[in-house]
Amino acid sequence: MREFRYERAADPAAAVALLAAEPQGAFLGGGTNLVDLMKLGVATPDVLVDVRRLTSAEITELPDGGLRVGAAVPNADLAADPRVRDRFPVLSQALLAGASGQLRNRATSGGNLLQRTRCPYFTDVTAPCNKRAPGSGCGALQGVHRNHAILGSTREGPGTCVATHPSDMAVALVALDATVRVLGPDGERAVPMSELHRLPGEDPTRDTTLRHGELITGIDLPALGMPSRYRKVRDRASFAFALVSVAAAVRVVDGMVDDVRLALGGVAHRPWRASAAEEALRGQPATEKSFTAAADAELAAAVPLRDNGFKVPLARNLVARTLLQLAEDAR
Repeated sequence: MREFRYERAADPAAAVALLAAEPQGAFLGGGTNLVDLMKLGVATPDVLVDVRRLTSAEITELPDGGLRVGAAVPNADLAADPRVRDRFPVLSQALLAGASGQLRNRATSGGNLLQRTRCPYFTDVTAPCNKRAPGSGCGALQGVHRNHAILGSTREGPGTCVATHPSDMAVALVALDATVRVLGPDGERAVPMSELHRLPGEDPTRDTTLRHGELITGIDLPALGMPSRYRKVRDRASFAFALVSVAAAVRVVDGMVDDVRLALGGVAHRPWRASAAEEALRGQPATEKSFTAAADAELAAAVPLRDNGFKVPLARNLVARTLLQLAEDAR
């Protein structure tokens, strides 16, 4: 591991000011992803600013019946909170589907959103990877890519990248229309969860729309008011990243879909909001036929690689079965 300087600030504003003056610096929360990348030589910050104890570790009520989650709330505490389990089961289930118990105890809610892809070409400094080493190429494109993207990827040019976003929590938050609270050099701002992460475009090195020095201080969950569920398909029962995952919420009135929220994981460079599927479903019968047709509408844009075409029918079936289960539970 390369030598680095370790700093602690007195408050969030001081931490932001400190990092803003260090172009190669990084915030340190739980460290469950960053420290691993530093050991591998993938991340090489010269300054670490410890923010673990600077942001809130509390979950508080919002006036609309929603919740505000402090960025320092451990993933384990967020998943176990009775209010989250009761009002936002999709979020609790997503958190419990991720990592291991030990990691959930350490990982923070703010840091979870900033974890980086687990693409093996990204984590291997000897392999070509445009995300880690711009212009070196994308080893996954013609290499091992079973777990890689089928939606929104860049397949040619200097921005070629087919990596997927690893967070289960982020997929649930996209479906919940959560808002991320951010403090930066220019003050506070609110970022819709659907706008926090980005597709590779011409610059796959950037995972989010955050500017350097901006610190996540909390996450706002608006009231949901409908049943929700998270389902994840993976190669083994625990401590594995999603091949495909689905975060869904649906309200059924008189057998018709009144409202629906849907997001996919394991299929793109960012958590994928299934807007086409949502639009196709509203006002339609809450049946398996409608759910499958909506999934097909979303997946029409999929461009699988040589070895991950199975993700298309897998995603279709997972969306349909998850929505069907929610509709049946509502009855």
